[in-house]
Amino acid sequence: MRARVIVLAGPSGAGKSRLAERIGLPILRLDDFYKSAGDPTLPLIREGANAGLVDWDDPRSWVLEDAVAAMTELCRTGHAEVPIYDIAHDGRCGVRTLDLAGGPLFVAEGIFAQEVVPVAREAGLLAAAYCVRQHPLVTFWRRLTRDLREHRKPPLVLVRRGLALLRDQRRVVDHAVALGCVPVTPEEALAASRELAAAATPR
Repeated sequence: MRARVIVLAGPSGAGKSRLAERIGLPILRLDDFYKSAGDPTLPLIREGANAGLVDWDDPRSWVLEDAVAAMTELCRTGHAEVPIYDIAHDGRCGVRTLDLAGGPLFVAEGIFAQEVVPVAREAGLLAAAYCVRQHPLVTFWRRLTRDLREHRKPPLVLVRRGLALLRDQRRVVDHAVALGCVPVTPEEALAASRELAAAATPR
């Protein structure tokens, strides 16, 4: 393997994307592997005020196999073709080449990042796996302000989704830990990732 992966999992709004930028390594954005709107296999919300809408928080709305293939290709060759996803339009809108430029580590982050951890560990691709967590109210507010700023969905839908995710945060963290992620704050994940990067860099 030319490289290994640091996985950043955690609830939506926990700060994974910003943390990945701060770490300073190449980033594989796993949210780009969502299915496009209109896919007949997309799961629907069955209950509550948002019933009938696509459940984008269900792993079945995302393509694990494509994400794992890209991650594996990056580890083996140092580069991979990855999709570009437009969340506002619920669909893939192109592809790009992610090149590690010879680096020994990269970050994979996303709402379903924990799902790749068992495969990555089994294949010898994993450098570390963290579940980023913050107080549920902090996560709720950061997620809502981000989604409103980016016009991801109508405001009422976003508020209802945010409240549902607020109630579900403990389960999300517990699931990530069960799959092999270490629960940490963003600052703890930053320090640990930078330490891994320093150790992997030739002197």
